Amino acid sequence: MKANHKLGEAIDLLYSRGCASSESYTRLLLECVRSRDVAQAKRLESHMELHLFHPTNTFLHNRLLHLYAKSGRPDHAQNLFDKMPKIDVISWNAMLSAFAKSGSVESLEKAFEQMPDHDSVSFDTMIAGSSGNERPRKALEIFLRMRRENFEPSEYTFVSLLRASSQLLNLRIGKQIHGRVVGGNLAGNAFIWNGLTNLYAKCGEIDRARWLFDHLVNKNLVSWNLMITGYLKNGEPRKCVDLFREMQLKGLKPDQVTASTIISAYFQTGCIEEAIKTFHGTNHKDKICWTTMIVNCAQNGREEDALMSFGEMLAQNITPDSFTISTVVSSCAKLASLFHGQVIHGKAILMGVDEDLLVSSSLVHMYCKCGVTNDAYLVFETMPTRNVVSWTALIGGYAQNGQDLQALALYERMLEVNMKPDNVTLVGVLSACVHANLVEKGQEYFDSISKRHGMTPTLDHYACIICLLGRSGHLDKAFDLVKSMPHEPNSLIWSTLLSICAMRNDIKNAEMAAQHLFMLEPFNAGPYIILSNMYASLGKWKDVASIRSLMKIKNVKKFSAYSWIEIDNTVHKFVSEDRSHPETEEIYEELKKLVKKVQEGGFIPNTNFVLHDIGEKEKIESICYHSEKLALAFGLIKKPQLWVPIRIMKNIRVCGDCHQFMKFVSKITGRSIILRDLNRFHHFEGGACSCKDYW
Repeated sequence: MKANHKLGEAIDLLYSRGCASSESYTRLLLECVRSRDVAQAKRLESHMELHLFHPTNTFLHNRLLHLYAKSGRPDHAQNLFDKMPKIDVISWNAMLSAFAKSGSVESLEKAFEQMPDHDSVSFDTMIAGSSGNERPRKALEIFLRMRRENFEPSEYTFVSLLRASSQLLNLRIGKQIHGRVVGGNLAGNAFIWNGLTNLYAKCGEIDRARWLFDHLVNKNLVSWNLMITGYLKNGEPRKCVDLFREMQLKGLKPDQVTASTIISAYFQTGCIEEAIKTFHGTNHKDKICWTTMIVNCAQNGREEDALMSFGEMLAQNITPDSFTISTVVSSCAKLASLFHGQVIHGKAILMGVDEDLLVSSSLVHMYCKCGVTNDAYLVFETMPTRNVVSWTALIGGYAQNGQDLQALALYERMLEVNMKPDNVTLVGVLSACVHANLVEKGQEYFDSISKRHGMTPTLDHYACIICLLGRSGHLDKAFDLVKSMPHEPNSLIWSTLLSICAMRNDIKNAEMAAQHLFMLEPFNAGPYIILSNMYASLGKWKDVASIRSLMKIKNVKKFSAYSWIEIDNTVHKFVSEDRSHPETEEIYEELKKLVKKVQEGGFIPNTNFVLHDIGEKEKIESICYHSEKLALAFGLIKKPQLWVPIRIMKNIRVCGDCHQFMKFVSKITGRSIILRDLNRFHHFEGGACSCKDYW
């Protein structure tokens, strides 16, 4: 800082004295170059112009050009270049360097073609600039031209060519370059060795990459990072972690690249606490490091941590990119957190990325998952471009929210604009047919998968059509379809059949479907519980006891049913007959009032949904305090405004009694209630549900 201050004073003095000698300009310019002070160099250039100083050779101007190029100021370089009385190949090379460093690929290629003559530096700069700006094919083309013009490649050439081969994932060309390296006796160069390690790792030959790494004498941090990253990209996170620990034992300190890679590796190996520890132990975290942490949290069921990390990232003044934003929006969708989703939507607008295809598609998905399809539609309609993901998000959202006809209408509109659906789109379409009980239409869409779109129906598609047939009373056809499928039935198919049988009280076929699931997923409690509940509803308590005994023998753990509601940015979770909430007394008092009101309005608790061998009075008390009812009572207390909808989430399918209860409450209180259970959204308005009692 002190040196720069003195340099500024020296140039101030120059301005006070008028014209200077060539020696003075040279001395001051070299000092600008040494300190990389572009501002003072620009002042010096202006002083030369002001006093009409014309150097006798290109030395001064070329040094200025190189300084501007290294500092990422192609505008300053171009301005000077256009005014230079004499230009040589060094001047042109400086301009190539300026354009390459700033990513101005078109200007780089144009300048290269305009050069009257090239030297080896021109070719090296052009090849490096092309490969460094994601133009690997151009880099290889220039290399061939370099050889035709009889210029010998240098070690810098080979480093750039190896990078280009890695970008193309072209191992054949990479091996040819490897052969030239060996023939040119350049195999001892650490930069080339790192390039070879990277090439083989990226092209899937991880063992050869490791051989190169092990035989590199002077490994640097880049060498370790390339090998560690190579293991991760080749699906070997444990070896990635092992090599990282070996690196630590060697006394090498990881940088941000190492940290980002090892955080992903820890997550993939289930060492989440180690990942968090590594993240917090990394100083000066960059955007990639933050994004890595957020994405891995989101992908590993830690959506709350993803949101917290995003907040910390913003607090550190790190600007997220569109990928980070879309990941966090997706986390809000999984949590059904409308508040956070809206906040991040606002942030995306402020950043100017709300119309980014990835972000806007995520926003459509998020609003659908929060039950606000009107907002999802608004985002969809304002998108400048749409892809199959965008269309699918809204079609699936409509289907999940009971707007089945809108889903099908949107699908027809999608076909009209010649957008080809994918497998996920068609699952959404078939789901809409299931919910709307459109058997013929559903069969038509199912047949179109192969006939119109040239795709093979997946097990997901078969599950939908089996569900549609079974729910509409064609259980025999559903079982026949399972037998004729080209696929071996998986757990999804048998789970679908079991659900249909439970709905139809078909205990015989239910037992058969459950037996298949016991073999396919021996530790999944779902089939055991469904079958046990069917026995209980029929009063077969010995069979209930038998299922529970089987679960105990196999050590099958029953998952807890719970509901949650978000109030003032805080999530409140409830289980059945929960008394752990600090406001329990108020909640139960409110719920008692609700029960009394709906009973006066004609509601009768359905104790058939209490699947325990207890008295009628105990059954009524038990069913009145299901988790979603407790969440509803709490929501009504905290959100008394009539126009504010009550949003409740439940981790399993809502029972018939609670469903009926919600309908009565929406009618008597005039409140809108949105309940998302395991299968779909239920929008309760004025005593009716969007699912039309068909879920």
